[in-house]
Amino acid sequence: MNPTDEQTAAADAFHAGDHLALQAGAGTGKTTTLTLLARTTTRRGRYLAYNRAIAQDARTRFPATVQCKTAHALAYAAVGHRYTNRLNAPRRPAWQTGQALGVTKAVRIGDRDVSQRALSNALLRTVTRFCHTADEKISRHHVPQLRGLEDTGLHCELAAHLLPYVRKAWNDLQNPDDGAVRFDHDHYLKMWALTQPRIVTDFLLLDEAQDTNPVVEQIFLNQRGHAQLVMVGDSAQAIYQWRGAKDVMTGFDGTQLTLSKSFRFGPQLAEEANRWLHLADAPIRLTGTETVPTELGFVAHPDAVLCRTNVGAMTQVMALMDAGHRVGLVGGGDSLRALAEAARDLKEGHRTYHPELVLFPTWGELQDYATHDPAGRDLQPFVELVDTHGADAILAAVSGLAPETHASVSVSTVHKAKGREWGSVRVADDFTPHQKTNAPPDHPARDALITIVDAEARLAYVAVTRTRRRLDLGGLSWIDHQPCRGQS
Repeated sequence: MNPTDEQTAAADAFHAGDHLALQAGAGTGKTTTLTLLARTTTRRGRYLAYNRAIAQDARTRFPATVQCKTAHALAYAAVGHRYTNRLNAPRRPAWQTGQALGVTKAVRIGDRDVSQRALSNALLRTVTRFCHTADEKISRHHVPQLRGLEDTGLHCELAAHLLPYVRKAWNDLQNPDDGAVRFDHDHYLKMWALTQPRIVTDFLLLDEAQDTNPVVEQIFLNQRGHAQLVMVGDSAQAIYQWRGAKDVMTGFDGTQLTLSKSFRFGPQLAEEANRWLHLADAPIRLTGTETVPTELGFVAHPDAVLCRTNVGAMTQVMALMDAGHRVGLVGGGDSLRALAEAARDLKEGHRTYHPELVLFPTWGELQDYATHDPAGRDLQPFVELVDTHGADAILAAVSGLAPETHASVSVSTVHKAKGREWGSVRVADDFTPHQKTNAPPDHPARDALITIVDAEARLAYVAVTRTRRRLDLGGLSWIDHQPCRGQS
């Protein structure tokens, strides 16, 4: 394939030795472009992949002069191999780990009793959050928010109680032979990052840069003094900030270029994508490929249904199963199963140790929290799903899921669909916009322009660009009724 003008510009900048940030829109051939750069130089390079599967695929595409690995693979070679015995250790419940570290009883914070198990879960989550940052020391902001303890004062009280145990856990992890805390891959990655490692290479390529954890960003940027840095990604697809990811592209000190021609879909779909890119204030607009006949319209039997939330995905799974379809769920049903089991425990009068629901002693208290507390509104669809269908029906649906390869339709959250594509896609109806009015449905105020936050626009952009052939806007079709939408 002949390179586009944008790919040629990227190659020119690369050969000039510029540090380079490539904003690559959905379907624009970012990996093809990176391999083009690598094949036109005799210098040695490294490619940092987002996950192992991407690294394995990249090895078949890049020349032998480029080593393709994940950051974890580099960290394992440098540090992680010393901890092989601990990496292979059997799993153990968090409460046992907490007990071994000295967390042996509940504490009362505000008007809530925080159990030993809840404290142990929060302790281990704090260590994980620290490992995803570029911070040198563990501090209060690494302690996760717990439902019901969102108030700043209550969170400070929780952190003050937990931090001595968290630091004890981190010290425990330094022993390569044995310890109380189960050792995992993020632990040795963080240990490696703290050594300020030097990656020996002439140039370093970072893929999916918009979703880079700060710990990997730090490692990457620290190579600037001796290696040419090239990052590629799509700032408009930065949808993982909630778990610590950071878009490192827009503020990168280097030449900023774009790849805007999508080879995945045609002009009509590109126009739809650009509406959402405009709303997200993204630094790129797309053009489609004229020979790719992508359409927008109703899809009766989609290859995939994309949802805003896990609860929305479960609702779609149950509806499609009731209609007789073989349904696959991207990423599997483990997280939904865990939530449903937690709901069943609460409804049966038992405490649950699910981290989202651990502070609620009864189902009624969770219902009240989800209905009336602003901090709990995101749980309301889940509570309504359980109240409508029952936890057992949800568990039965999860058990009835088909492997994706044997499914007639795949259901996915947008987060899990990122990087994927299907022939035909329908957007589920849980993308309802947030109306900033209490007016009744037929009141003129309901027709006012809806303000859409950047994060929601980015999520919608990812959703609408997963198709090759036909898109059913479904739950995002309200955008068509808003004036002056996305023209830029």
